[in-house]
Amino acid sequence: MPKLAVNGGTPVRKEPFPSWPQWTDAERRNLLEVLESGKWFRFAGQKVAEFERRFGEYHGGKYALAVSSGTAALETAMAALGVGPGDEVIVPCYTFVATATAVIHAGATPVYADIRLDDLNIDLKSVESLITPRTKGIIVVHFGGCPCDMDAVLALAEERGLWVVEDAAHAHGGKWAGKGLGSIGNAAGFSFQNSKNITAGEGGLFMTNDEALMNRAFSFHSYGQRTGYPWYSHHIVSRNLRMTEWQGAILLAQLERLEEQTKLRLANARRLDAAIAATPGLEVVGSSDPRAAERAYHLYQFRYASGFPGVTRAQFLKALSAEGVPCSAGYPVPLYKQPFMEEVKPPQGQGAYRDLNLPNAEAACRENIWLPHSLLLGTERDTQDIIDAIQKLAENVDELRSVAA
Repeated sequence: MPKLAVNGGTPVRKEPFPSWPQWTDAERRNLLEVLESGKWFRFAGQKVAEFERRFGEYHGGKYALAVSSGTAALETAMAALGVGPGDEVIVPCYTFVATATAVIHAGATPVYADIRLDDLNIDLKSVESLITPRTKGIIVVHFGGCPCDMDAVLALAEERGLWVVEDAAHAHGGKWAGKGLGSIGNAAGFSFQNSKNITAGEGGLFMTNDEALMNRAFSFHSYGQRTGYPWYSHHIVSRNLRMTEWQGAILLAQLERLEEQTKLRLANARRLDAAIAATPGLEVVGSSDPRAAERAYHLYQFRYASGFPGVTRAQFLKALSAEGVPCSAGYPVPLYKQPFMEEVKPPQGQGAYRDLNLPNAEAACRENIWLPHSLLLGTERDTQDIIDAIQKLAENVDELRSVAA
């Protein structure tokens, strides 16, 4: 009789895990207020402005500007920092495409740094080797919600005269050394896309502690307008990246639950960490640095490192999914192997992007396993089901080898 669900056995879990996105009467009430007010435009209503204020305060950012997407937030950061043709910006190569395309849309060149295998964040040794006179700054990604070592990042940036932008699309509610992620570098971009830890389906937010950057960002996001000038007064060629009051209404309600949900994700992740660390062939992804202890967990990640003898990652993923645990392999290739990069001129002195081979990023694409953050919003029993499913595979490796990947 087969024991594994993928071969016809009984799955560890038949019930669904917590779904995402989640909502309560708070979202419904806020949306109704916007509807009945007739003030659906951000400069007519108050929801977006209130969300900006409260989100900024929660994360420790002095200025917060809501925009239409996380991509728009990064593009706004590039515009505010004056990035343009001839500039180079160093970015990690294991991230969503927007981290790089924000640089490309500014007319600048993305230069790909490798990542660290322990936490999948940017490797500063790789960064340092890539700095040239054309380098203007570094975009770091708190990948999966795991904080980068911002002390080391800022020290390197100060030494080399560079700015730092935090891609905080995964980092809502996370902290580094007690400081809110997104409030530490020169600027930051958050995302509120449907999968993110707070969401309005789409949306983003630019954050900074620099008033001059905020003023330039505001102008860029709203047709080149400037505060204090007549409304039909446009000072730069820019875009309309404004958020609607509908999104602000939903995000205000989502923000109310962020702290509680962040703590719950963290508690359940720690239980998973202990089980993963005790399973030969698997490795926890994360930082042991106490400054990174307050993690956001947009993803729970672990590595199928040496793996189970004779079992591929594809076989493992298929069998784990059959046991009732949603999972995926994450990014299949580093950014430099994406087809769109064929259209981008590489940095001076560097060959084609497709010829890059950054070993840690390549390893992450081969070995990484993602669990969605909603799985961490369940009970201890829910988390134990994930652990039991992984242990069941570990205890039935002979059968697991027979799974057709």
